[in-house]
Amino acid sequence: VNIVAFGNERDGFSEDSQQPSLIWSYLGRSALISQIDSSLSASHVGNPVFTEYQACVFGNVRLVVHDCPAWGIFDSDWYTSCRLIGGADVIVIKYSVNDKNSFQELKDSYVPMVKKALNHCSVPVIISAIGARKNGVPCTCPLCTSDRRSCVTTSEGVQLAKELGATYLELHTLNDFYIQKYFGGVLEYFMIQSLNQKTSEKMKKKKKTQKSHRVQPPQLEQPEKMPILKGEASHYNTDLHNLLCCCQCADVAFYPEDLSTVVEAHKIILCSVSPLFMLLFEVKSPADIPDASIVRLARSLFAVEPGAAFPRGVPPCIPPVRVVVKDPVFCSCLPDILHFIYSGAFQWERLEDDIKKKLKDSEKTEHVLEKVKCILKTPGKLNPVKDCRSHQIKQLYNTSLRLFFNTPVLADVIFKIQGATVPAHRAVLVARCEVMAAMFNGNYLEANSVLVPVYGVSKDTFLSFLEYLYTDSCCPASILQAMSLLICAEMYQVMRLQHICELYIITQLQSMPSRELASTSLSIVSLLKKAKFHNSDCLSTWLLHFIATNYLIFSQKPEFQELSVEERNFVEVHRWPSNLYLKQLADYRNYIHSQKCHCTVM
Repeated sequence: VNIVAFGNERDGFSEDSQQPSLIWSYLGRSALISQIDSSLSASHVGNPVFTEYQACVFGNVRLVVHDCPAWGIFDSDWYTSCRLIGGADVIVIKYSVNDKNSFQELKDSYVPMVKKALNHCSVPVIISAIGARKNGVPCTCPLCTSDRRSCVTTSEGVQLAKELGATYLELHTLNDFYIQKYFGGVLEYFMIQSLNQKTSEKMKKKKKTQKSHRVQPPQLEQPEKMPILKGEASHYNTDLHNLLCCCQCADVAFYPEDLSTVVEAHKIILCSVSPLFMLLFEVKSPADIPDASIVRLARSLFAVEPGAAFPRGVPPCIPPVRVVVKDPVFCSCLPDILHFIYSGAFQWERLEDDIKKKLKDSEKTEHVLEKVKCILKTPGKLNPVKDCRSHQIKQLYNTSLRLFFNTPVLADVIFKIQGATVPAHRAVLVARCEVMAAMFNGNYLEANSVLVPVYGVSKDTFLSFLEYLYTDSCCPASILQAMSLLICAEMYQVMRLQHICELYIITQLQSMPSRELASTSLSIVSLLKKAKFHNSDCLSTWLLHFIATNYLIFSQKPEFQELSVEERNFVEVHRWPSNLYLKQLADYRNYIHSQKCHCTVM
């Protein structure tokens, strides 16, 4: 039985980080569970995606549970999340009744994704509202909304359950009653249903495959397993952090009041994480910032030197904007703060430790940290770093750098492609693409040019390529678009994007029914030749296996003749079904229709 659990049962401001999760509490307390084992899966170091538990239930039934506390898996790894939901027998969605913001984000952003992934599958869903509401019993007065601002009401949970066709449970505390009898009873009911269904299907299959006394038809072996493509872990934050370390394309220079030292940075990165820097570099005006504390802090903490310009669309020979830091204590900690921001702004505890070691004064440390919190605060909203821990802080770049994608704001390079212009930012391009880093920092014409022509790729494909550089994600609309994006990624040597496009093409082809595969105008052989020409060895090998596995379909297509002699030989050797099976099948049919064999039914 496979169970997949999504969501975090702890509210965002809870200090009890050691409180066991709902899933772990059930596995540890249920009398039906034995032989529990767990393992952690991660997309990269420090960013856990899900915990996998394996146990035995009902004596000898294998139970596999994937507990995903962070909904970000839907943003960072859509394919893994779809695979988990597709293989689930029961889905559990949990949230804290005291974290209204997380519930609203779940309802608005992730429930539609869950619906899409379920795709009308009849998988039972359990929605668990966990915790006792801290503001007392919700008011039943329809005109009173005071208690609905911080806590999730029962009606809101029930409405969410109706949208998903789910079972709604409220667990006020994780004690034996709520875990074993309430939550456990419902979960075990759905587990028994799943087991009954699987047993029924197994019995039907067994009846069909029972041997009879007459001559049996030849057994068709399964086709050879396709090569497995493994995804590459994201190095998005590492790329941007390396940009700070090498100081390429720096356009901001921070100085103390005595001008004794200098710290260089990049306006595009700073503005992507803080409205204060948007105000400082004139991306926004004070009227656009509703939070007066941000405006006051910008004026009291920083001063742009008189005469400093904010050039837009100019060559990189323009010197960086000089900014004086008025607070000497804050200025001494500025390198650590910039490392924190460029690393994705999620290692808050490490920043605290670094500043404590440097200042060795608790008051000064608190003074600097409060300013950092105010700098990173979103206007009009709660502070995203205050009273939180690293695993609860969302990484900022994937959403905030998107605001500057394909916009002239702070742009310092313009690509000319197919008669159109596309603005971009050298700092992002240099950080994310080694080819562009060499192009803009070497002895090339582009290094001192604002207008850079692009050849050999369409505007839409190049925009998709730039979007990946800015956001670390891409969503091709079709197999052909994914192949065009793969070619562009190979041109600029962005290997992870190339692997993402390969995986998309493979996933789409695998999900294509045989009838659609036979009638499609898409040339698989053409995809194979492009994959080989552009050094996509994994995809070309997989496509050859795909053609061999669907031999009866592709051998009837005209494009089959375009295969080289070496490719044709590979397909013939690995074809499915094999020539031996077809010969055995022909002999069996001749035997059945011969006069010596009569129909046992008639």
